[in-house]
Amino acid sequence: MSKNYDSYESPFCTRYASREMQYIFSADKKFTTWRRLWVALARGEMKLGLPVTEEQVKELEANIDNINYDVAEAREKEVRHDVMSHVYAYGQQCPKAAGIIHLGATSCYVGDNTDIIIMRDALELVRKKLLNVIANLARFADEKKAVPCLAYTHLQPAQPTTVGKRATLWINELLMDLEEVEYRISNLKLLGQKGTTGTQASFVELFGGDSAKIKALEKSIAEEMGFTECVPVSGQTYSRKVDSQVLSTLGGIAQSCSKFSNDLRLLQSFEEMGEPFEKNQIGSSAMPYKRNPMRSERITSLARYIMIDTLNPAFTAGTQWFERTLDDSANKRVSVAEGFLAADAILNIMMNVTDGLEIYPEMIRRRLMNKLPFMATENIMMRAVENGGNRQELHELLRTHSHAAAKQVREGGENDLAQRIAADPAFNITIEEINEMLVPENYVGRAPEQTAEYLNDFIKPVLDANRELLGEKAELSV
Repeated sequence: MSKNYDSYESPFCTRYASREMQYIFSADKKFTTWRRLWVALARGEMKLGLPVTEEQVKELEANIDNINYDVAEAREKEVRHDVMSHVYAYGQQCPKAAGIIHLGATSCYVGDNTDIIIMRDALELVRKKLLNVIANLARFADEKKAVPCLAYTHLQPAQPTTVGKRATLWINELLMDLEEVEYRISNLKLLGQKGTTGTQASFVELFGGDSAKIKALEKSIAEEMGFTECVPVSGQTYSRKVDSQVLSTLGGIAQSCSKFSNDLRLLQSFEEMGEPFEKNQIGSSAMPYKRNPMRSERITSLARYIMIDTLNPAFTAGTQWFERTLDDSANKRVSVAEGFLAADAILNIMMNVTDGLEIYPEMIRRRLMNKLPFMATENIMMRAVENGGNRQELHELLRTHSHAAAKQVREGGENDLAQRIAADPAFNITIEEINEMLVPENYVGRAPEQTAEYLNDFIKPVLDANRELLGEKAELSV
């Protein structure tokens, strides 16, 4: 990406977001969409009997992509109105159609409808990347479904789980996000051509009060732009709650990815798992030996930005007055775009990290085995009862021995709980019998089955239905 060293450039463009997402929020995407909407309006008006000709529509169509930006920019300096500047510039290229461009419409016809189209296209890209992250993690979970590891509650060692089962927890939250993204895409509606206060008064004038034709025009525009319908009622704009709902969806993705990245950062600190580390990557300027989880940290950082950014459209939605005010414009053009760019950046990193997750089985097993004697105490007690012991007495002895062994571990010693129990005649059990019980696979419950069932019943159908979108790779700029 090119650098401009003498002025501010957004890190989303220079470091984080993909070219694909950047294009969706580019000026070119915006203004070509304006022109597509003007073509749809003119075509619909022509079909419904207004004085618009096929020749004019074709002239407009021929000039959708070759925008004369210099003319539009010069005109905007004179009139201080972006929509009318582009109407003028379009008319310069389409002299036959100049008089019918934007016929009956307000600025929000192109502005708001374009915003909805852009959010739809951006959500589709988010959906594709989310699917690829889920696919990567599903593959990882399947491969590691039977690998025992230490599980935690309160960040304190609890009963064992498996590496794959833990991955399903990450996947399940991302699946919830995917369902939310799909819901938002399927429920987006265009504004249509509602007019200055949402009453369609200008079109009542154009069509001589023929409501059927006004509704037919709206349906025609929606279909041409790839939507099934327009919003049923509005003021001048579509409800700003739509922006809030979409950003909340991105906020949900940020939450899930932040949870994943924090777990991975902790696991890398425990030396059980790690993000990919490239051959020439430098972990620290001062400590050459370090492997900092910088990609996961970046996910955490950008996720925090999105979660805070969800407040912007929420406040905007709550402070619109009557049929509309303009305090939305400056805020939404920043908050919505950057929310999507940040989500795109996070998903790029997620695709990269989940495609190359590293696990360190020996360290996983060593850390688990160090705690397993504590977790095996119930099994040991039951065996000792079979050998003639009293359960209540043994429970108290186990409590005493466990606290003594834990104290020794905290002071830097080895966990000698098994030896303490074997040496206590009340248990009537040998160290060999205890060691036979210290098999991690015997303490993971249904984790391997749960993982296989979840992947087969819930994830496989989703991935099979979207097979054509899978196989995406993410190249990170930094």
